[in-house]
Amino acid sequence: MLSIAALQAVVTATPVDGEPSDAELDAIENEMPLILADVELLDAVIKTLDRPVTKLDERRIRRARHRVVAARRDLTNRAAVQSGGAA
Repeated sequence: MLSIAALQAVVTATPVDGEPSDAELDAIENEMPLILADVELLDAVIKTLDRPVTKLDERRIRRARHRVVAARRDLTNRAAVQSGGAA
């Protein structure tokens, strides 16, 4: 019978902490406006799943989509400025 103990040691040689690093937390914080805008859009769409869409629902979804686009634009522009590129 072939032993696989050596193969397992290679796979588990680097233990995973399970916690995000400071860089990952900073990236999440930078993306938080986009995340919140996406959640708002998702909430607006979910509200219309089990009933007919009203004019108010259409406006709510349209505004939420505009917020998502604006948040993506702002995030892209910030990333371009931080990297020294032209926006």
